[in-house]
Amino acid sequence: MSLDIQCEQLSDARWTELLPLIQQYQVVRLDDCGLTEVRCQDISSALRANPALTELSLRTNELGDAGVRLVLQGLQSPSCKIQKLSLQNCCLTEAGCGVLPGVLRSVPTLRELHLSDNPLGDTGLRLLCEGLLDPRCHLERLQLEYCNLTAASCEPLASVLRAKPDFKELMLSNNEIGEAGVRVLCQGLKDSPCQLETLKLESCGVTTANCRDLCGIVASKASLRELDLGSNQLGDAGLAELCPGLLRPSSRLRTLWLWECGITAEGCRELCRVLRAKESLKELSLAGNELGDAGARLLCESLLEPGCQLESLWVKTCSLTAACCPLFSSVLAQNKSLLELQMSSNKLGDAGVRELGQGLCQPGAVLRVLWLGDCEVTDGGCGSLASTLLANRSLRELDLSNNCLGDPGVLQLIDSLRQPGCALEQLVLYDIYWSEEIDNQVRVLEEDKPSLRIIS
Repeated sequence: MSLDIQCEQLSDARWTELLPLIQQYQVVRLDDCGLTEVRCQDISSALRANPALTELSLRTNELGDAGVRLVLQGLQSPSCKIQKLSLQNCCLTEAGCGVLPGVLRSVPTLRELHLSDNPLGDTGLRLLCEGLLDPRCHLERLQLEYCNLTAASCEPLASVLRAKPDFKELMLSNNEIGEAGVRVLCQGLKDSPCQLETLKLESCGVTTANCRDLCGIVASKASLRELDLGSNQLGDAGLAELCPGLLRPSSRLRTLWLWECGITAEGCRELCRVLRAKESLKELSLAGNELGDAGARLLCESLLEPGCQLESLWVKTCSLTAACCPLFSSVLAQNKSLLELQMSSNKLGDAGVRELGQGLCQPGAVLRVLWLGDCEVTDGGCGSLASTLLANRSLRELDLSNNCLGDPGVLQLIDSLRQPGCALEQLVLYDIYWSEEIDNQVRVLEEDKPSLRIIS
């Protein structure tokens, strides 16, 4: 049984109603419910009385150090079998971290701990690692994003990685650990028998020099499935250092995030070797890189190779123009694995969208999700899109947000969506403005076709 409440300010009467449920349910989620330290004694008592609890989430509540301490005390009963605990954004500071080692020692069933968005700092992290190093702690997944960590936190974390063979996930994005810290982490992973599956280091000050270290990790950790390096200035040189690891037969990476990494078309050359060779790679984000049409050409050539089995590609804000759209059109017509394409915030225009539509109209098209937000599409481009919606049988979600559409364009889309043969299930139109008459037609359409959602 699950108690799942979000974004609800809980009155005293409502709280009295919920307390017996907190004592009984296997999963309890009270996210963003205005909880403070005042409610934490009640929560602590309820947790002690609930031997069935396996998951507790109190995300985005101002519990503070004292409140978190009370909650954690409630989990330290001998009957507690909790496996997943989320205290993200709960105002926990380094001053409140002293209780963490005791909890990690006394709750051996805990496998997943989310502490992101709390200002733990390096001091708090060291206290956390004391508990993680205890032989009675069997944690496998740890989230520490936005926790005010620096390179000083990386040696304690590396020690944990060396000591815990069952460790599977480490999320450190948005901490200033820098080049030195990343090097220490990589050394810890290199020395560790752990079967790490997920490593997230977005916006962590990872440098080109670190990519050689990461290359070794990717090559040696056959378990690694997701590597997130977005918002780090790796550049083409860094990507060239990383790709040999991705090309190793032992690498089975599935998801690679390289958004805003200073990559150009030149960097795409190395990456395309990986795309052609690694059927395991399914998700790739290159958003926010200056790839241009030249980079798009290299990507499309790789997507047409049989060895490429990519399912999701993000090339949002990559300085693409209509000139690259015939290439993507060929991909949409021929590629049998690509299901999701994010092309928003590129100057494709009506001509580019028309080319994409031609690819989607081919019988072999399999794409399910297409984002074209802020692509300079006008009412003039909606005719081709409307025709595409009628001819295509695979597309389920289309995003046209923040384009220059008005009543004429939206009306053409509505006319196609009305048809029984239109398979689209979700049309996203944020920041598109239309008249009351069109608004009425949209509402009628949604009533007549319950399978369709129009989001605006």
